Amino acid sequence: MSAADFTGFAHLFPNETVTHALVQDIALPASPGKDSPGMFALVTLDNGLDHTKPTTLGPNTLVELGTVLEGLRERAARGEIVGVGVTGKPYYLVAGADLSAVKSLEQRDHGLQMAQLGHDVYSTLANLGVPSFAFINGAALGGGLEVALQSTYRTVSTGAGALALPEALLGLVPGWGGVYLLPRLIGPENAVKVMIENPLSNNRTLTGEQAFDLGIADALFEPADFLEQSLAWAAKVISGDVVPERRNAVDPAAPGSAERWAAAVSAGRKFVEAKTSNAAPAPAKVLDLLAANRTMSQAESAALECETLAGLMQTDEFRATIYAFLDLVQKRSKRPAGAPDRKLARPVTKVGVVGAGLMAGQLALLFARQLKVPVVLTDIDQARVNKGVNYVHAEVDKLLARKRISADAANRTKALVSGSVSKEAFADADFVIEAVFEELNVKKQVFAELEAVVSEDCILATNTSSLSVTAMAADLKHPERLVGFHFFNPVAVMPLLEIVRAPHTDDAVLATAFDLARTLKKTGVLVKDAAAFVVNRILLRLMGEVTAAFDEGTPADVADTALKPMGLPMTPFTLLAMVGLPVAQHVQESLHAAFGDRFPVSANLHKLIDNGVKGLWEEGPDGSRSIPESTLSLMSFGTSPSTADQVLRRTQDALAEEIGLMLEEGVVAGPEDIDLCMILGAGWPMFLGGITPYLDRVGASERVNGKRFLPPGVSSGPATGRVSA
Repeated sequence: MSAADFTGFAHLFPNETVTHALVQDIALPASPGKDSPGMFALVTLDNGLDHTKPTTLGPNTLVELGTVLEGLRERAARGEIVGVGVTGKPYYLVAGADLSAVKSLEQRDHGLQMAQLGHDVYSTLANLGVPSFAFINGAALGGGLEVALQSTYRTVSTGAGALALPEALLGLVPGWGGVYLLPRLIGPENAVKVMIENPLSNNRTLTGEQAFDLGIADALFEPADFLEQSLAWAAKVISGDVVPERRNAVDPAAPGSAERWAAAVSAGRKFVEAKTSNAAPAPAKVLDLLAANRTMSQAESAALECETLAGLMQTDEFRATIYAFLDLVQKRSKRPAGAPDRKLARPVTKVGVVGAGLMAGQLALLFARQLKVPVVLTDIDQARVNKGVNYVHAEVDKLLARKRISADAANRTKALVSGSVSKEAFADADFVIEAVFEELNVKKQVFAELEAVVSEDCILATNTSSLSVTAMAADLKHPERLVGFHFFNPVAVMPLLEIVRAPHTDDAVLATAFDLARTLKKTGVLVKDAAAFVVNRILLRLMGEVTAAFDEGTPADVADTALKPMGLPMTPFTLLAMVGLPVAQHVQESLHAAFGDRFPVSANLHKLIDNGVKGLWEEGPDGSRSIPESTLSLMSFGTSPSTADQVLRRTQDALAEEIGLMLEEGVVAGPEDIDLCMILGAGWPMFLGGITPYLDRVGASERVNGKRFLPPGVSSGPATGRVSA
């Protein structure tokens, strides 16, 4: 087939923002003592928009690209060109398939055509009759990275970020050849890391250097003269002066490859089960394809990829994921509801961090790396201060060792972070955040001391997870300068920032907080000053129901695994142990004080904390888990056990009640913000589409509140869970 055969299909998408394939002929540079290898056709993918608007691959884009490549194939056959390169506009090779187009594919046949169109175009790129080159100058996601994989050779810029195959997270598979080509290029183990582990680990991506180290790219160049260097390198490859080394490549037919393939797939399945409880179909489909294609031809794998893609595009999980990813993470997060005009934001040229513990150190590192301004840590004695600064320096060294930053950037970041035992060091700071013990009187004392030394324009922020920002500001001379700035742990990884507006917080302070969030590469969501804000309030309600069921006599394993159909990233008791029983109990007590018996305080947890028990489960050498007799002997239980279905339904209804109350209280602007907070701050599964549509689908919203949170059709994702209305 040719790209023109899909023109009728492409006409179904008249509103697509087309990424054009712009061609220019370039005479390749000659090597010393040699003539130029000949004329080279460079294809630049560009949608004509500014650098904030990524290039994507919709049906019309693919038809145009396919038509251009077919023309270049004819020119190559006539001997007019000796090679073809593909690159992108600044900051992007291409950011993947146009999800707005993909989500509108309501018929399975249309999904199949979309998959086949991509394969047709990519097959042309892979079979031009002359070598093809991908010059990865920026983000290359999904189908964008597959453009590079289908090319004969690849260069990548050290400035390129966001290289990934995120399809497993999005409810799809790398269906334009990635799942076939990647394991052959970098080995099945690395392929599982890129296609499974990274997407399911907060959508982790590769840098240019990491892609080169894995063997995805054949050459690595600096961004300043990336295109020139890439063209010179391509000339040497075409002339035979350079033969790229494929150091991690694997022949699937070679001895031992079958065992490597099987082991990689098995490891991937264990990872998927741990991350999703196998509640989402897409990751398993990726691994099914990887397992099957070892003995397939590329054409056979392509046919299977198309069928798999067409099927997944019709699943409820995919539709729910697209709502969560496209409508919430990609769109709503960029336009925070209730945020003041950005023009009101003040410049921040120095940051202060009160405290030098683990959280404070994480904050100092983030501010120094992203804002590139001086950051000062303070604490009550020099030993603590030194420990905090040394922590930051050690973390920078780890980033350098992993090649996440350059030696120059490491030195600059270290130089920005200093410490002091006196808060006088904050006299010229524009923004000071506290990260001290979660006790209201302690925080109030800190802010009183700060107000005595900082300038009148200095913004004060609290990283509290549950306490009242209003109460902290009550005795301040300038309560309008205080804002909640609640990060999630680990700070470097979790993308959410709950930005808390107290009654007196002024617009300029709030605008600066949102501007800082953007600069820190976090998603700020405006929340009202209410106990535990959004994420912790919902999580503690969830854990409170499970813990209560356990205290009532439900077997621990039943209570802890009852929510497995939700596909949460960890079980409630595992989360309790990770957060720390004392911390979780402290927040639960705060919520109990604020909201009463909806947040019961477990006497059993008190007994565990008093006896220094860190968690409920003890893991055996075979991975099995049990509660030690010494732990059981500390607790007492009721005689009203529940089944797993009862615990699940009870938790669903409790969450629906709590979220309904939060919306009545105006904690956030709408249910979409609660969904966004839970996805980015609690790892709520993308394939559920958000917590409110999930509760709508399982009937909990109407059972408890008499109405849905969202209109029907906003997210038609799965009613995952065994309980029906």
